[in-house]
Amino acid sequence: MGLNRAGRIAAGLGVAGATAAAWAAREVPVAFGGDPTSGGRGERLQASPQYRDGVFHNPPGPERTGEFSRPDSGGVARELLFGKQQRKPSRPIPLVRDVAAEASEELAVTWFGHSSALVEIEGQRVLLDPVWSERCSPSQSVGPRRLHNPPIELERVPDVDAVLISHDHYDHLDMHSIRALARLQDAPFVVPLGVGAHLERWGVPRSRIIELDWDESVEVGGLRLVCTAAYHFSGRGFRNNGTLWSSWAILGAERRVFYSGDSGYFDGFRRTGEKLGPFDLTLIQIGAYSEHWPDIHMTPEEGLRTHLDVRGGLLVPVHWCTFVLGMHDWSEPVERLCEAADAAGVALAVPRPGERLLAAAPPKLDHWWRSVV
Repeated sequence: MGLNRAGRIAAGLGVAGATAAAWAAREVPVAFGGDPTSGGRGERLQASPQYRDGVFHNPPGPERTGEFSRPDSGGVARELLFGKQQRKPSRPIPLVRDVAAEASEELAVTWFGHSSALVEIEGQRVLLDPVWSERCSPSQSVGPRRLHNPPIELERVPDVDAVLISHDHYDHLDMHSIRALARLQDAPFVVPLGVGAHLERWGVPRSRIIELDWDESVEVGGLRLVCTAAYHFSGRGFRNNGTLWSSWAILGAERRVFYSGDSGYFDGFRRTGEKLGPFDLTLIQIGAYSEHWPDIHMTPEEGLRTHLDVRGGLLVPVHWCTFVLGMHDWSEPVERLCEAADAAGVALAVPRPGERLLAAAPPKLDHWWRSVV
């Protein structure tokens, strides 16, 4: 290669790198979101029983202190670098690309991967934690990358009655998806306290944002959406816990759905089951757990215990498959869940990303993930 040509290529790469860096420098601060106390929110936050000393706190209980144990950073680094787990599948993950034209009058769910799902309940549709971006990160240049494409484009998601957000971490609250949905849909965004500040910074009209504390609810499209407790944390920039995290109960006249969000196992789930259960369908987090952070994500067995605590009928696991956020084998969460559910006699459905299932007639468990491991 001639020196002139090599120089031109190097210069071109330099310009491309500089352009990417400039774009990231502009994108990242906006992706961090807004100030949770902005727009008159401060008084609302101060009134929350979960809020003190400028941050939100987890509830103490029989199995939790309310504070997180500190992970061994050296142990995490060693396992990350030298662990022998197979954290990615070796073959393409099968996708289902169909979408139902009409919402079910009974109960159905389409899982899009990770924690993104479309719940159909009594003719209404609720979209959970929509993440369509390539990476769950403040920058689309770095960070955890998808292991499969979104099964359908956001433009093909049918009209929804509400968009529910569990908390503001990047794998649950995606700036690019929120901006697109604000343009494509007319539905309100129902979020935990403080999270609305992020949406406002991204251009969502305040009139479309409903912020709730734990045990508060709102009526949308004939459904009652209840913000319920979870044991987790929040944060997008350099400060944690300025916004609230939650699980959600979606209540129709006859059908009920529980979504765990992200959480460590705690006795708050039992209280939710006593107050709002039983639930016909649960969507429960089962992945990205570790002995290094036992307080913030449930193991599959704890996920099953949560399902039983809230008095669930059919269990559909979420928070696995799409992003590598833990250090276990890619298929370990679902394999462990299958074993635990079988031993407990719990009805379990594991759809492919994009697959729609009817809660009253779930598909037979076919262990599809084993063909791609």
